[in-house]
Amino acid sequence: MSTLTIGQLAKRAGVGVETIRFYQRERLLEEPERLPSGFRQYGEEAVERVKFLRHAQRLGFTLKDAKDLLELKHDPKAVRSDVRDRASRKLSDIREKIKVLEAMRDDLTRLIAECDGHGPAAHCPIIRAIDTDCDAARHPSPPVTPGT
Repeated sequence: MSTLTIGQLAKRAGVGVETIRFYQRERLLEEPERLPSGFRQYGEEAVERVKFLRHAQRLGFTLKDAKDLLELKHDPKAVRSDVRDRASRKLSDIREKIKVLEAMRDDLTRLIAECDGHGPAAHCPIIRAIDTDCDAARHPSPPVTPGT
């Protein structure tokens, strides 16, 4: 079995050394004992673990989610539906975030179209819209009750 220094591990996994140290602090990656030389030696499994964590993050999973997925991977009692359920929940979260981002895009597109780019900034429709939302947050309208 070949061993790697932290720098070699980071390079093979496509991350920085600080990412490796962060994963260790978060207990996502085991920190091997120091050798008499003062160096720590990592095995190939560490490369695969870091790559797994990074890929899970690219799919939108948090590090806690990724840690849970790793635990499922190594749990002989875990079944595919456990993983599928987590992935389905993540997909629902992503879809909701996309809806929010699309609404933001639509609002900004409309506001940019309303602003001709000329005149004082204080009278810009974008500034007025932001001010209006700030006022609404400070002084929320009373809830509307049906039949009143």
